Amino acid sequence: MDDNNYIKQKEEICEKYSQKKKKDLVELNSLIALGKNFNSKIQINGLRHPKTESLCGWYIWSGDDFDQENFDFFEPSHVYHLLHNASFVIKYLGLPIGNRFLIDNNGYEDIWFDQDLLLSDKH
Repeated sequence: MDDNNYIKQKEEICEKYSQKKKKDLVELNSLIALGKNFNSKIQINGLRHPKTESLCGWYIWSGDDFDQENFDFFEPSHVYHLLHNASFVIKYLGLPIGNRFLIDNNGYEDIWFDQDLLLSDKH
Protein backbone atom coordinates (compact mmCIF):
# COMPACT_ATOMS: atom_id res chain seq x y z
CA MET A 1 0.00 0.00 0.00
CA ASP A 2 1.40 3.41 -0.90
CA ASP A 3 1.62 6.62 1.11
CA ASN A 4 -1.29 8.19 -0.83
CA ASN A 5 -3.62 5.42 0.34
CA TYR A 6 -2.59 5.99 3.97
CA ILE A 7 -3.22 9.71 3.56
CA LYS A 8 -6.71 8.93 2.23
CA GLN A 9 -7.41 6.59 5.19
CA LYS A 10 -6.23 9.23 7.70
CA GLU A 11 -8.47 11.83 6.08
CA GLU A 12 -11.45 9.43 6.22
CA ILE A 13 -10.98 8.89 9.98
CA CYS A 14 -10.74 12.66 10.54
CA GLU A 15 -13.95 13.17 8.60
CA LYS A 16 -15.72 10.30 10.39
CA TYR A 17 -14.97 11.91 13.77
CA SER A 18 -15.63 15.52 12.66
CA GLN A 19 -11.95 16.42 12.74
CA LYS A 20 -11.55 17.15 9.01
CA LYS A 21 -10.84 20.87 9.48
CA LYS A 22 -8.35 20.19 12.27
CA LYS A 23 -6.57 17.22 10.75
CA ASP A 24 -2.82 17.03 11.26
CA LEU A 25 -1.57 14.26 9.03
CA VAL A 26 1.56 12.37 10.04
CA GLU A 27 4.03 11.21 7.40
CA LEU A 28 5.34 7.64 7.39
CA ASN A 29 8.84 8.89 8.27
CA SER A 30 7.61 10.84 11.33
CA LEU A 31 8.70 9.73 14.79
CA ILE A 32 6.16 8.48 17.32
CA ALA A 33 6.69 7.33 20.90
CA LEU A 34 5.99 3.59 20.85
CA GLY A 35 5.54 1.62 24.06
CA LYS A 36 8.03 -1.16 24.61
CA ASN A 37 5.04 -3.44 25.24
CA PHE A 38 3.55 -2.80 21.79
CA ASN A 39 1.75 -5.87 20.47
CA SER A 40 -0.69 -5.58 17.58
CA LYS A 41 -2.60 -8.68 18.76
CA ILE A 42 -4.06 -6.94 21.83
CA GLN A 43 -5.81 -3.60 22.30
CA ILE A 44 -3.85 -0.53 21.27
CA ASN A 45 -4.02 2.87 22.92
CA GLY A 46 -2.89 6.10 21.35
CA LEU A 47 -2.87 9.68 22.50
CA ARG A 48 -1.57 12.81 20.86
CA HIS A 49 0.25 15.52 22.76
CA PRO A 50 1.60 18.66 21.07
CA LYS A 51 4.59 18.06 18.81
CA THR A 52 8.12 18.29 20.12
CA GLU A 53 11.30 18.95 18.16
CA SER A 54 11.62 15.26 17.33
CA LEU A 55 8.24 13.58 17.94
CA CYS A 56 4.95 14.18 16.12
CA GLY A 57 3.09 13.94 19.44
CA TRP A 58 1.70 10.40 19.21
CA TYR A 59 2.26 7.98 22.10
CA ILE A 60 1.10 4.46 21.28
CA TRP A 61 1.13 1.36 23.50
CA SER A 62 -0.67 -1.94 24.03
CA GLY A 63 -2.90 -2.97 26.90
CA ASP A 64 -4.93 -0.93 29.34
CA ASP A 65 -2.44 1.55 30.73
CA PHE A 66 1.24 2.21 31.17
CA ASP A 67 3.42 3.09 34.15
CA GLN A 68 3.60 6.89 34.01
CA GLU A 69 6.56 6.86 36.40
CA ASN A 70 8.59 4.64 34.04
CA PHE A 71 10.17 7.30 31.80
CA ASP A 72 11.81 4.78 29.49
CA PHE A 73 8.55 2.95 28.71
CA PHE A 74 8.36 4.67 25.31
CA GLU A 75 10.99 4.70 22.62
CA PRO A 76 11.07 6.68 19.36
CA SER A 77 9.98 4.76 16.29
CA HIS A 78 9.17 5.78 12.73
CA VAL A 79 5.55 5.40 11.68
CA TYR A 80 6.59 3.16 8.77
CA HIS A 81 7.63 0.46 11.26
CA LEU A 82 3.90 -0.06 11.89
CA LEU A 83 3.44 -1.11 8.26
CA HIS A 84 4.67 -4.64 8.87
CA ASN A 85 2.61 -5.73 11.85
CA ALA A 86 0.05 -3.02 12.63
CA SER A 87 -0.79 -1.04 9.50
CA PHE A 88 -4.38 -0.67 10.76
CA VAL A 89 -3.06 1.85 13.35
CA ILE A 90 -1.70 4.32 10.80
CA LYS A 91 -5.10 5.63 9.68
CA TYR A 92 -5.68 7.14 13.15
CA LEU A 93 -2.51 9.22 13.08
CA GLY A 94 -4.12 12.13 11.23
CA LEU A 95 -6.26 13.01 14.24
CA PRO A 96 -5.16 16.33 15.74
CA ILE A 97 -3.60 17.07 19.11
CA GLY A 98 -5.87 16.20 22.02
CA ASN A 99 -7.29 13.03 20.51
CA ARG A 100 -7.07 9.54 21.94
CA PHE A 101 -7.97 6.18 20.49
CA LEU A 102 -8.49 2.63 21.68
CA ILE A 103 -8.56 0.03 18.90
CA ASP A 104 -7.84 -3.61 18.26
CA ASN A 105 -7.06 -5.68 15.19
CA ASN A 106 -10.64 -7.07 15.15
CA GLY A 107 -12.23 -3.72 14.27
CA TYR A 108 -13.03 -2.27 17.72
CA GLU A 109 -12.68 1.52 17.59
CA ASP A 110 -13.18 4.23 20.21
CA ILE A 111 -11.96 7.79 19.65
CA TRP A 112 -12.38 10.73 22.01
CA PHE A 113 -10.98 14.18 22.74
CA ASP A 114 -9.00 14.76 25.95
CA GLN A 115 -8.51 18.47 26.77
CA ASP A 116 -5.64 17.64 29.15
CA LEU A 117 -3.49 16.52 26.21
CA LEU A 118 -3.37 20.10 24.92
CA LEU A 119 -1.13 21.05 27.82
CA SER A 120 2.43 20.40 26.68
CA ASP A 121 3.75 20.00 30.24
CA LYS A 122 1.73 16.77 30.67
CA HIS A 123 4.43 14.60 29.04
